[in-house]
Amino acid sequence: MKAAVVNEFKQTLEVKDVEKPVLTHGEVLVRIKACGVCHTDLHAAHGDWPVKPKLPLIPGHEGVGVIEEVGTGVAHLQVGDRVGIPWLYSACGHCEYCLTGQETLCETQQNSGYSVDGGYAEYCKADANYVVKVPANLSYEEAAPIFCAGVTTYKALKVTDAKPGEWVAIYGVGGLGHVAVQYAKAMGLHVVAVDLGNDKLELAKELGADLVVNPKDQDPAVFIKEKVGGVHGTVVTAVSKPAFQSAFQSVRRGGTCVLVGLPPEEMPIPIFDTVLGGIKVIGSIVGTRKDLQEALQFASEGQVKTIIETQPLEKINDVFERMEKGDINGRVVLTLE
Repeated sequence: MKAAVVNEFKQTLEVKDVEKPVLTHGEVLVRIKACGVCHTDLHAAHGDWPVKPKLPLIPGHEGVGVIEEVGTGVAHLQVGDRVGIPWLYSACGHCEYCLTGQETLCETQQNSGYSVDGGYAEYCKADANYVVKVPANLSYEEAAPIFCAGVTTYKALKVTDAKPGEWVAIYGVGGLGHVAVQYAKAMGLHVVAVDLGNDKLELAKELGADLVVNPKDQDPAVFIKEKVGGVHGTVVTAVSKPAFQSAFQSVRRGGTCVLVGLPPEEMPIPIFDTVLGGIKVIGSIVGTRKDLQEALQFASEGQVKTIIETQPLEKINDVFERMEKGDINGRVVLTLE
């Protein structure tokens, strides 16, 4: 089968023929139709994070397609089912996190396109218990980004505990942020979008943002405090220290600052303000299978639509180069047909 392979960190990916995966008990083989490209894939290919991915590696954790083969012990799926393989490839199922609905915190989890091969390939095997079915009215290209960008921002908004009619701020209106704006509106929230690009802010307004602000023109925290008295929650997808600092300052007393983006530098938290304001600072990573089902439901109802650009698998190195330059609007989805 054809696949894009990371042979060495920080080297171009090699698109080549590799062996088709062989199933074991409890697995399914998915013929990949489309796979979204996430910034995490770039980090994996560069070996940027403390825990390194395996090498050689086939990246991709937004792979969707059709089940072509079902392994032994699988009764709830069948050949022909449309499914996606998310970041959470598998978890142990019996630790305290798995048993309390926090499976994304499982310490022995496996991750698609990182610790196991992912969706930058014509075929990908998956743990049958962790694939999620794709609604019939979503195309493969539309569904792919929901398996990371969608569920990640949806879960982050849930973590803010903001209620319908309350305010949230989305810092960064890129591949994640433009989806976050839509989920926030679908959840009945008022939205302030913050970004350094006026084109991104125009997009945010088109997607339903109630207010927008560019840090180049005005201090976002001051703007937000003046306009709405501070937000009840903020989701930080931007990977910069100024963005986090501003997001923290924009939260009203008792509010929640949710961190999603993974910047390279450490970011100090003002303890005095945190304590006196009763502010919660929380990290949120992707979402559970249930979160993903809910995120897909919003998309299937037409309330959330990721802006996508399709490219063939062979263009992955060009896509990564553009991603490094910040030259992608929305999400690139690789097609494998």
